[in-house]
Amino acid sequence: MMDMKECRLETEEQLNAVYGVPAPASLVKEADHIHEVYRPFIERAPFAVLATSGPNGLETSPRGDPAGHLVEVLDPNTLLMPDRRGNNRIDSLRNIISDPRISLLFLIPGIRETIRVKGRAEVMIDPDLLERFALDGRKPRTVLRILVERVFFQCSRALLRSKLWDSETHVERTALPSAGAILSALSANEIDGERYDIELPARLKSTLY
Repeated sequence: MMDMKECRLETEEQLNAVYGVPAPASLVKEADHIHEVYRPFIERAPFAVLATSGPNGLETSPRGDPAGHLVEVLDPNTLLMPDRRGNNRIDSLRNIISDPRISLLFLIPGIRETIRVKGRAEVMIDPDLLERFALDGRKPRTVLRILVERVFFQCSRALLRSKLWDSETHVERTALPSAGAILSALSANEIDGERYDIELPARLKSTLY
């Protein structure tokens, strides 16, 4: 086996020597705004992963809402995304306050291509914006105003390899530790995991928005 240091790539030149030149299609697909061919993918997505960076490092956060409510395309250069009710850790929002650079990965069930958006975000509390994104009579506490800088689609290879949308590959929930079991283990049993799991479905239903 080669020495680990000898196997490590440390420069762009070394990377280029391994991967070669990008195919023309992988470059021409990038836009500096929400092109009309990308807009329907964003508007139909019910799920996205938000990536941020801050003093404590990198962060990725799942975001989900019914398609059409996850984000709004305000104009070709601006997205609006509500921050729905959660656990109040607000790691992503803390990061954005410190470093506004963000990245989004949009997924649509059954569609193998994904959409990647890069830009900068602002955390807004404008009353009209909060009212605009009310669901089930409840408004988000904040709305992200995302200034788009780069948009492009990712081809289907990753989802084909993972078989993400193939129901035959879906894992039974009982095959993995429950939320209560995780909390019980990490709290040295200070949290009653069994009780947590029993109460969780009703709590999720009543606090979704």
